[in-house]
Amino acid sequence: MSFLRTIRHTAAVPRAKLQSPGANSLHRWLAALALAMLPIQLPLAAQTSKADADQQGQVSKAESEKQSQTNKAETNKVGQAAKAEADKPTPSNKSESESTKRLDAPSLAKASAPASAIAAIGPTIAAKAWVLYDVSSQQVLAAHEAEKTLDPASLTKLMTAYLSFSAIKEGRLKLDQRPPVSQKAWKAVGSRMFVDPGKPATVDELLKGMIVQSGNDASMILAETLAGSEEAFAQQMNREAQRIGLKHTQYRNSTGLPDSQHYSSAYDLALLASRLIREFPDRYALYSLREYSYNNIKQPNRNRLLAIDPSVDGLKTGHTEAAGWCLVASSRRKDNTTQQERRLISVVLGAASESARLVESQKLLNWGFQNTDAVLLHPAGKQVAQYKVRRGAASEVLAGFEGALSVVVPKGSGARVKTDLIRIDPLVAPIAKGQRIGTARISLDGQAISEVPLVALSEVPTAGWFGRAWDTVMQWVGL
Repeated sequence: MSFLRTIRHTAAVPRAKLQSPGANSLHRWLAALALAMLPIQLPLAAQTSKADADQQGQVSKAESEKQSQTNKAETNKVGQAAKAEADKPTPSNKSESESTKRLDAPSLAKASAPASAIAAIGPTIAAKAWVLYDVSSQQVLAAHEAEKTLDPASLTKLMTAYLSFSAIKEGRLKLDQRPPVSQKAWKAVGSRMFVDPGKPATVDELLKGMIVQSGNDASMILAETLAGSEEAFAQQMNREAQRIGLKHTQYRNSTGLPDSQHYSSAYDLALLASRLIREFPDRYALYSLREYSYNNIKQPNRNRLLAIDPSVDGLKTGHTEAAGWCLVASSRRKDNTTQQERRLISVVLGAASESARLVESQKLLNWGFQNTDAVLLHPAGKQVAQYKVRRGAASEVLAGFEGALSVVVPKGSGARVKTDLIRIDPLVAPIAKGQRIGTARISLDGQAISEVPLVALSEVPTAGWFGRAWDTVMQWVGL
């Protein structure tokens, strides 16, 4: 009998026979080897997500789809269980070999998923809706009617700028490019930068005119340049809003001129402003310009917080009769305790007057810095755990976070922050660097604050056939 035929024959032997005292040890080894060379699918723990099912690369397409559906159902169950367990303190004596591991906070707080407001009693703000948002931890610190859909007015131009910055980064738009001025843009109503059709402005000038002067003509020209028409550009805006998770936003134009089907929310605007700041730090500097002159016309930046508070360096104002007075502002200040810089974003929608939106925005920012602490849990790139990997070229993988892990908590409570690490079990190679391999659940006094992906800090490729065979043998004998 040939070697391959021996494998096939042995693989077909009933397990009971293989486990009998008289079973040939060579048959036992060959059966394990045969199983290792065949596609296998290991059971996943309740914490396994759909993305992790991709590790079973050799499973047939039909089996993968079936497992994906199973994982979704299991993940939903885990989410419900997590809510039920959130109020219960996690035992501190769990073994590190278990799926859950607790890390006490070091001396001092990054959570990469938005959380509910941490303050039971926030500031009193006179506006239709408002949000205070921490950029580093991506937490909502305080809010009122955060997801209520309202007219965003010229705050719409944040998305117009976001898509323009993306186009510049991708090379689809050049700063020295001079787009033509359409009749629609030339006759735009509302605030304008006064572009001359006979002497088109550069993209760089249009961006300044849109950001500093809130020029509707500049917004329309950029929209038409990128999509052919403002209507087509609005469709691009909606696709981008959906992609980045703006669930309560819909665009009908690039300017924010009134339309019953054009709306956004305070929370969505905070998310958009945060992405703009983090993804385009070089372009974000435009929002700090106090004034801009074009076509011999000097206009001041309508965000007067730039002149009042030196820590404020953006972003955008908006006003229509329907929207009221609106302002998205960002402030960067140094934490007196940790000496680390913090950045907060305030969104105030529907204030009663121009001065009111300034006062309420300033009040909101001051409240955030004075009543909360940023606690650094783990520096960027630092290993927080090491987990066993099945069928890998390496037996273990290092676990950590994509960036520095910090969290914002009520002032003076940083020492009571806890982090529970919940890993996927089992971890099966191949594992890519940066791949999610678990979750860090951050809590304060037993109350969940946020959840952050736990990722692989190194790559673990699939082992060769002998390595996979050996791993299967080890599993077979219970090691």
